[in-house]
Amino acid sequence: MSQLRFEGSEQYVTTHDLMLAVNASIRLQRPLLIKGEPGTGKTMLAEEVATALGLPLLQWHIKSTTKAQQGLYEYDAVSRLRDSQLGDDRVKDIANYIVKGVLWQAFEAESPTVVLIDEVDKADIEFPNDLLRELDRMEFHVYETRKTVRARHRPIVFITSNNEKELPDAFLRRCFFHYIRFPDRDTMQRIVDVHFPGIRKALLTEAMEVFFGLRDVPGLKKKPSTSELIDWLKLLVAEDIPPEALRSQDNRTIVPPLAGALLKNEQDMHLFERLVHMARQNR
Repeated sequence: MSQLRFEGSEQYVTTHDLMLAVNASIRLQRPLLIKGEPGTGKTMLAEEVATALGLPLLQWHIKSTTKAQQGLYEYDAVSRLRDSQLGDDRVKDIANYIVKGVLWQAFEAESPTVVLIDEVDKADIEFPNDLLRELDRMEFHVYETRKTVRARHRPIVFITSNNEKELPDAFLRRCFFHYIRFPDRDTMQRIVDVHFPGIRKALLTEAMEVFFGLRDVPGLKKKPSTSELIDWLKLLVAEDIPPEALRSQDNRTIVPPLAGALLKNEQDMHLFERLVHMARQNR
C-alpha cells in the first residue's frame, strides 16, 4: 500500500502540495482530512485518486442524521420481525439481517480500496469520535453475530469537511490534514483548459476578470467557486455570448449575463447590483 503514489490525472488539476498530501497520507496509513471552500474539488479528488491508482471507490455521503454505526453495519430488525411473522426460515440466521456499510465493504474487499467519507462536519459532533477505534485498528465487532471484522487491506481514506463545525482534537490527531486553497489565476487557467480546451481566448479573458472581480466584492455571503465558474463558462459557450457582453463599452463593471450561475442568493445579487449602480453614478 505504501508503495502506491498519486501523480495527478488528466481530468483533475492537482497542485504539488496536494499531491504531497495524498502520498503522505498513503505512506502514513492515515486518513486524509481535506478542507476548503465548497466547489474546490474535495470530493472529486477521491474519485480521481481511485481512478489514477486503479482502485475501487466506496463513497459514504454524510447527512445530519447519519450515525457512525451505519458505516460499519446496520441490523434490520424490522425485516426480521416481518419474516418471523411470515414463517420465513431466514430468521434462524441473524446474519441475514445484517446490512454491510461502506467500511465493512472496504475491510473485506479482495484488494485495497479508496473510501470517501464526504462532508463529515454535517453529522453530529460525536460522529468523528465514534469512528476513531475502527479507523485506527481497522477492525470492529459485530455484536449480533459475535464476530470481529478485520480489514484485509487498509483502505486509502479521504474525509472532506466544509468547516461547518469544529472536529474533535482526538480525531484530528489521527488524520493527515490538507487545506485546498482557492486556485490562483494560473491554476484556474489550467482547470478551465481541462474543461474547455477550445474556448475563445477573448471570452475566457473577460470571464476570468468578471469572476475574480466578483470574488473580490466585499460583503458577499457566498463567493462564486470553481465549479460555478465552470457552469458559467459552459452557459456562455452554449449561448454564444460575445466577450464584449461581459463589460460595458467604457470597460466598467456590469451585471454579467447569466449571473445566476455565479451568485446564488438574492442578498449577493442585490449587493452587486448596488455596487454597479454606484459605479455608474460616480462616472
